[in-house]
Amino acid sequence: MPESQITKNTIFVVAGASGDLAKKLVYPAFFSLFHRGYLPQPTYIVGYARSIIDHETFLNQVTENIPKPADDPTFPAKLERFKAILSYQAGSYDDPAKFQELNIYLESLESNYSGSERNRIFYLALPSTAFVQVAENLKKNVYTSHGTNRLIVEKPIGSDLESALELVHAISQYWTEDETFRIDHYLGKEIIKAIPVLRFANSVTSGFWDSKLISNVQITLNESFGTEGRGGYYDTAGVIRDVIQNHLCQVFSLLAMERPSQLNPTEIINEKVKLLQATQPVNPENVLLGQYIGYLDDPGVPKDSLTATYAANVLLINNDRWYGVPFILRSGKALNETLVEVRIQYKDAPGSLFGNNPRSELIMRIQPNEAISIKLNIKSPGFDSGVVPAELKLNYKAAFPDVFIPGAYEVLIRDVLNGDHATFVRNDELEAAWKIFTPILHYIDGKTNDPRPVPTKYEFGSQGPPELAEFLAAFDATRV
Repeated sequence: MPESQITKNTIFVVAGASGDLAKKLVYPAFFSLFHRGYLPQPTYIVGYARSIIDHETFLNQVTENIPKPADDPTFPAKLERFKAILSYQAGSYDDPAKFQELNIYLESLESNYSGSERNRIFYLALPSTAFVQVAENLKKNVYTSHGTNRLIVEKPIGSDLESALELVHAISQYWTEDETFRIDHYLGKEIIKAIPVLRFANSVTSGFWDSKLISNVQITLNESFGTEGRGGYYDTAGVIRDVIQNHLCQVFSLLAMERPSQLNPTEIINEKVKLLQATQPVNPENVLLGQYIGYLDDPGVPKDSLTATYAANVLLINNDRWYGVPFILRSGKALNETLVEVRIQYKDAPGSLFGNNPRSELIMRIQPNEAISIKLNIKSPGFDSGVVPAELKLNYKAAFPDVFIPGAYEVLIRDVLNGDHATFVRNDELEAAWKIFTPILHYIDGKTNDPRPVPTKYEFGSQGPPELAEFLAAFDATRV
């Protein structure tokens, strides 16, 4: 067992416990881990927020999003056992006295422990504007000297390079890098965690993972819904800050990094940082922006907003493996389907022996329905001597029907307990990612001497801006 692994006597404090993130994602993950026996024993989970609510109301709020399987008669008993470890404390985020009261409450819970070990994990499910003051108050007033302390920080961490560095520096005044876990929940997804294994545990795949054979790589996050009342927040961010600079950039770095010398968090992140540092900042000529028709009708969105709800960004890497290969990171709202996938398109077969055939592809479906598939050209069945594309597909649920596949937040909470930073974002990794996207964000925001770009309108339920096929073709990519 690693020295950094926490196995007993633990309290989780969820700051922002009354918010949607905590109620919809964090507490359901805690429940899943708890009833499967993956949390330390004993464990308490304490919610902390400004809302003044009674105990029963709090329990109802944080358990209403826990899936209730119809075929599990033991579920009600499991839920009651989970509720027994939950509690709530109301308090402000800027008053040290309230955090001192929280500390006294935690000590009362810890009096039930055997032994002297006391471990505390603090989860900041909060707007980033509250990160620093809460991190400071937790360190000064609620930090235990009798065990391990860890701080989990959610995105967004900054809105550009300068603000991200300011936030990282401010938190580092109170919490060390080893104690800090910056979440990007895409790093906890099953297919994302499988990328290093697929790349480095198979000679057949590692042998065709470079510019000699690969034409382009498309990393796609499509959503079939719009902003749905969240336009006020979304308009200050836009699609690149919302999902591309963080989620899709993390997928990009795992796909393109070099083989680490060892499979430990430090070496894995070192290779990701090297890759990001070798990536050119996004050029305005390599970006397609769109805005879906109807976005301006969302409450909170200015009627003259130029915020992009769709973006395709081309990343180019200055190293021997990937020189000349475009990585196309694209995402949008109000599209024809909800889909997250990686699509590696290989170069056309040399010559024209069989005519103009579709390209071979390696496809990693991240959601929905996790799967890995390979598209190849084969002979048409029967007497026909033509060529048809065929797909060899590994569907995770079909292949592993009896295996529990945890959700992203379950994975990440477990990794925090294990002290495993490989699925979290290190400070220099965050900086390198922001350096790639900050110039294009400043251009889009009108903070340069260039005119602010106007996103192309596209229909709700379409594939995106009408120019998408032409844009992709310019980088030798096929729209799918």
